[in-house]
Amino acid sequence: MKKSLTLYLLIVSLLMTVFTYMYYSKKIKFEQERFSSLKTKMNDTIQSLNYRLFDANYFTLRHNDQAQNYLEDYSIEKLIPKIEATLMGLNDNPEGNPMVDFGKINDKKFIINKIEVLNHRWIIADFSNGELWGEVLLQYFIEEDESLNFKIIQSTLYPKQ
Repeated sequence: MKKSLTLYLLIVSLLMTVFTYMYYSKKIKFEQERFSSLKTKMNDTIQSLNYRLFDANYFTLRHNDQAQNYLEDYSIEKLIPKIEATLMGLNDNPEGNPMVDFGKINDKKFIINKIEVLNHRWIIADFSNGELWGEVLLQYFIEEDESLNFKIIQSTLYPKQ
């Protein structure tokens, strides 16, 4: 009886060892395949996002070679912050930013929130007064003394929702 019990225990432990080995070896293979699949999906997503970012930045001065060639006498990395700072500085006007076609509405002045320099001549900016929002297309000129002049081309105010 002792011999048969020992034999059964040996067979059961051997089977448990084989099943455990098979389980963990397949688990590792499964995890590696899952990781490989996830890595492929992540690379595809990153590449897709890079394409979308490239498309989104197509109309910016930083990615427009012709506009940069036109402004070859200026450092683009210094010019863009200067333009942004100049426009944002106009927000301090008590009547609101003069580059926005709309005056105060309900005693709230319009200020520019976000600016994108499109090329060597145009800027698009987002503005609001806290209740109403809009966008303005500006034309800018760099004078000989490196001062900036702005001209409003078109602006739009979205209806209140």
